[in-house]
Amino acid sequence: MATNPRFMQSSVLAVGIAAALAFAGQAQAAGFQLKENSVKSMGSAFAGTAAKTGDSSVVTNNPAVMTQFEGTTVQADLTVIDLNYEFKGSGQDALGRPLTGSNGGNAGDVTPIPALSVVHKLDNGVALGAMVSAPFGLKTEYDAGWVGRYAAQTSDVKIVDLTLSGAVDLGDRFSVGIGVIASRADVTLSKAVDFGSLLFANPATRPLPFARPQAADGLAEVQGDDNGFGWLVGAHFRPTDNVSIGVSYRSEIDYELSGTADWTVPDNARAVFNSSPATRPLFLDGPVTADLTTPSILNIGATWQVNDALMLSATYAETGWSSLREVRIQFDNPDPDSVEPFEWKDTYFAAVGAEFKLNDSWKLRGGVAYDETPTSLAHRTPRLPDANRIFYSVGATWAMSDAFDVNFAYTRIEPRDPKIDTTSGGSRVAGDFDGNANLFGVSAQYRF
Repeated sequence: MATNPRFMQSSVLAVGIAAALAFAGQAQAAGFQLKENSVKSMGSAFAGTAAKTGDSSVVTNNPAVMTQFEGTTVQADLTVIDLNYEFKGSGQDALGRPLTGSNGGNAGDVTPIPALSVVHKLDNGVALGAMVSAPFGLKTEYDAGWVGRYAAQTSDVKIVDLTLSGAVDLGDRFSVGIGVIASRADVTLSKAVDFGSLLFANPATRPLPFARPQAADGLAEVQGDDNGFGWLVGAHFRPTDNVSIGVSYRSEIDYELSGTADWTVPDNARAVFNSSPATRPLFLDGPVTADLTTPSILNIGATWQVNDALMLSATYAETGWSSLREVRIQFDNPDPDSVEPFEWKDTYFAAVGAEFKLNDSWKLRGGVAYDETPTSLAHRTPRLPDANRIFYSVGATWAMSDAFDVNFAYTRIEPRDPKIDTTSGGSRVAGDFDGNANLFGVSAQYRF
């Protein structure tokens, strides 16, 4: 038979790994970036994160700010992301017939994003810090048998960093910092496979009764993981007592994901593939590899202490998503590589915020932000119903004592007209998504 097992395997892996490493379930910044490492920053829509003092998440956001701490500061953050995304479109199979199935239900989920940081200022003026956080992540799941099952079923991407940073003052108003990042990536993805369409495309198997689109559905799941290492640098400039400017840069991190492909094939289709004159049966479980590069991030922030009660802040950030031009799938055998175009672009994030000291115990804050998507309609799938989005945030700090603070924050994220129009396995799925995200955060900071 003229069936091509690697074509189908390449399609599943490339669309799976490439598309899942993009916006979906819990990625609340453009692409699959997570900004939620500080509840205090979230309360002002992440405005001024590279310049603000008093928030030990600067270990990751800008290590140069650590010199503004005294003694030891420990901070624990927890953000709960409630994502709601429902598909409002339809699809057609390779014969032009409507795709069967539901709209997939709510593809989002309720997921906690924790972070833990510590900063210690030495007597010689050097500051050291450590932080565990999740800078990138994704989780979505559609109902089994939904209309877009051949493009996406489940996506679960976890990237966790351990950052170790140091900083030193170079004069009274300028400091620099540097950090190293040890990162762990774990990816699990699945999608339905239309084996009926594959058999229908081959004249030798077309007469079979199940050799029709949507008549012999199976499932493919891939899993891979790897460790990666990166670095970050930062600078913090305080031109006056009331104004501060911070700049930080996080490097790209490369991962060589390795794992397995797990195929679920209907018995009737399996019998056909096992009888193939190929050197071995088709669609067998086995090893897979794929390279992944998370993007660089340039973050510029500023704060202005207008008076004793009011502080204004702003951020401009650029994320180097153009590093994701393609995903190249490699097999542990002589088969050629499979390349899936990705074609993402670099994006910007802009935010403004304000903080008001109500009294000695309470500070109130708020902010708005605009976040640009790296995707385009031509390369967007149900795994990434991404769109430009707007953040609306409010938050507060309760100083329970001179040493202990509790922070609260809420953010509403509104995507602007997310939609898809994609073809996978001969079927086409197109339509809008109706979605939003609600973020609830609480954190505690103790100084000693």
